[in-house]
Amino acid sequence: MRLPDDVLAEFLLPTRELRDDLPFFTKVLGMRLETIFPADDPSVASFSGHGVRVRLERGADVPPGHLRLLTDAPDSIAEGQRELTAPNGTKIEILPRSPRVDQPKTQHEFAVRRLADEAPWVIGRAGMHYRDLIPSRLGGSIIASHIRIPDGGPVPDMVHYHTVGFQLIYCYRGWVDVLYEDQGDVIRLHAGDCVTQPPGIRHRVVEASPSIEVIEIGVPAEHVTTIDHEMTLPNGKGDPAREWEGQTFVHHVKEGAAWQPFRIPGFVARDTGITKGTKGVAGIQVARFDGGMPPPAKHDADIHFNFVMEGSMTLNAEGQEPRKLEAGDAFVIPPGMVAQYSDCSPDLELLEAGLRGDFSTTLLA
Repeated sequence: MRLPDDVLAEFLLPTRELRDDLPFFTKVLGMRLETIFPADDPSVASFSGHGVRVRLERGADVPPGHLRLLTDAPDSIAEGQRELTAPNGTKIEILPRSPRVDQPKTQHEFAVRRLADEAPWVIGRAGMHYRDLIPSRLGGSIIASHIRIPDGGPVPDMVHYHTVGFQLIYCYRGWVDVLYEDQGDVIRLHAGDCVTQPPGIRHRVVEASPSIEVIEIGVPAEHVTTIDHEMTLPNGKGDPAREWEGQTFVHHVKEGAAWQPFRIPGFVARDTGITKGTKGVAGIQVARFDGGMPPPAKHDADIHFNFVMEGSMTLNAEGQEPRKLEAGDAFVIPPGMVAQYSDCSPDLELLEAGLRGDFSTTLLA
């Protein structure tokens, strides 16, 4: 049922003495007095401002409440105070309006996540199923998710954006149609394709094939998703080379991509161009076994995440028991740890994410 357009919502708060609260809500918080009564001894008043409406009522049997004012100019309200208490007991907090990216310090660890361990799938946004590939999230510095949409078809998604430092969508199985701000019409990602979602780019998932699976990487682990109720996608070609906080939109297509020597001998790789597109913030490569015995190696990346897409291998890491890995498994190798990939099957293929993307590798005899 559609509600009438003139409906107003109002928060009810108690007051002990309205004459004390009146100047606080109008002069300190900058709200506008809308109604007040009775005239001879006012005990009820309504105020509006900052996107809300509140009603103060003497003797109201409700708690005093907690009001948060969001602004990117906090010094313009309440003489720069960040926490206040109204005479009626209502707590007031002045907080940033625009979400910010706070990157936690990485808590380095060696971690392996096996598909066979039956980690739980949880239902997340837009009905999608999520499987956490790094349970510790390295202290909140990264989230890596294996996402699937079992039924396929249209996706009940809305135009939205993320406040992130870096975000990757890699199509692992099937295909998915997505819309991105300033990038023209629908982009179909097939298995092996990927895109970056620069901070703030508006986008929407449109449709997916049955049993679609993607790998999503986000930095930091906890980031805000904001719905944009005003923008409609597609919004035209716009400026495909536009930057969002220094990053461009990168769309890597598997078909026709060039393979070149990987940082570890015994593999070839296709570079997605993401290191360049993010100006070194992150690097994403797909590595394929090419024969021989890969040597032990160590790296200096702050975060080094891998997902086994096809085939199998044994991961030998310094101070750890050898781990037999298969498709669907994931692992993290901390900086400075010596590791070696062995017993690689001919069809072994890895998705590697490094942050930063311009990290270096040391090969050991």
